[in-house]
Amino acid sequence: MLERQRRARFGLGEQVRITRTRDFERLFRQGVRRNVSGYTFYVGRREEGPARLGLLVSRRHSPKAVRRNAIKRSVREAFRLEQPQLGPVDLLVRPPYDARPGRQMIVCLRELLAKVAK
Repeated sequence: MLERQRRARFGLGEQVRITRTRDFERLFRQGVRRNVSGYTFYVGRREEGPARLGLLVSRRHSPKAVRRNAIKRSVREAFRLEQPQLGPVDLLVRPPYDARPGRQMIVCLRELLAKVAK
């Protein structure tokens, strides 16, 4: 157990996640919608603060929760790696329905996030 506690913890804290319904609705109404390589991004600029991420992954992506969670983990990892370059922006990401989670998805999303947030 001690070894587990010593490992560096990566992840997204509360301040970089979009969790409130009103924030999702605001991005749907006022955000700029971009479709790139099957991914749908809703982008909303802010005055200051870190980039924030919201995810739209439904049962249409996969009926199995394990696969949906793997897709979400891949999107979060790509966002975490690109976050310092994004600036003060809110992003909602909806992956394509045939998305395969994994290393290739992360690489692809990192490229897309760099383009979309500009």
